[in-house]
Amino acid sequence: MPFIPAREFAAFCSYEVEGIPLSEISAQMQLPESSLFHVLRTLEHHEYLQQHSDGTYQLSPRLISGWLVRAAEHVREVARPEMEKLVNAFNETVSLAYLFDDRIHMLDCLETFHEIRMTNKIGRVLPPHCSAMGKSITAFQDRALADRMLEVYGLTPRTEHTITDRKKLFAEFEDIRKFGIAWDREESIRGRICFSAPIRTEGDRVVAAISLSTPTIRMDKKHEAEVQAALLETARAISRSLAKG
Repeated sequence: MPFIPAREFAAFCSYEVEGIPLSEISAQMQLPESSLFHVLRTLEHHEYLQQHSDGTYQLSPRLISGWLVRAAEHVREVARPEMEKLVNAFNETVSLAYLFDDRIHMLDCLETFHEIRMTNKIGRVLPPHCSAMGKSITAFQDRALADRMLEVYGLTPRTEHTITDRKKLFAEFEDIRKFGIAWDREESIRGRICFSAPIRTEGDRVVAAISLSTPTIRMDKKHEAEVQAALLETARAISRSLAKG
């Protein structure tokens, strides 16, 4: 049986929303289809892969889940020192989120010591349409996945500022891709403002984001600019560290 670099194979398969054909796997792994077919059949037998009715292959849900958990934990470990720097610099709540399939989960959070502060619960699912990290991650997904994420969560209004118009939301996604910053100006919680920047992982994909949130009473235009600049630099620093492996 030919050798397949498991990490690269898992990453390649799990990044696809739909199944991928034998020919594409063969080209990516640089193995002949005849040899690869037997390998795939073995992996399918042991429930590492599943084959769709059209003949394409995808990692099994069980394997994808485990792989995503390990990948998310690696991002959390790399990001934690940079998160601490942001908290020390601004004395505000800093959070980290990660995309698991079509849901964005809160991965980590460091709170400020202010008596009045914003809090985040690790593990909760973030709305892709009205949270800063949710929008920061959703904006960089392909249209099919972004639509699915919005359908799964729904465009439910949280406050009078929540965007519930799909066309307006995707126009905002364009701005997020252009400027690299997403925002939540009392869209999910009244009295809170939050900014977020995307984190790029292996393959230059955006599956994580970092944010800083604060009560609106502690934010002005000058402070906004400082926070956004710091978030962009922090996200780049984390992305560079992730690229190094």
